[in-house]
Amino acid sequence: VQLQASGGGLVQAGGSLRLSCAASDSRFNFGVMGWYRQDPGKQREWVARITIGGSTNYADSVKGRFTISRDNAKNTVYLQMNNLKSEDTAVYYCYALIGSASYWGQGTQVTVSS
Repeated sequence: VQLQASGGGLVQAGGSLRLSCAASDSRFNFGVMGWYRQDPGKQREWVARITIGGSTNYADSVKGRFTISRDNAKNTVYLQMNNLKSEDTAVYYCYALIGSASYWGQGTQVTVSS
């Protein structure tokens, strides 16, 4: 089982990016999916998650700016990031929780210039 994250890049403060995380098969439609991020020298930070039923939760630091969604037909979860700030700079990792197992993508770099 694999997760492929993409969509990162360099953006100016106030801009937007959309991250994608494609799962290798439909088993991920039966799991919670979400995103973490980590900047070098900082602790890993949980960002957002979406349940099988579509319920969402966000870290306070991104609430109101980021939106997580999933397209089960495409086995893909998205993270729409608006009004980006320099402190959002990090490597973003998608994850999936299926039963007692966890799966991680390879990470995609987001850099926000001020």
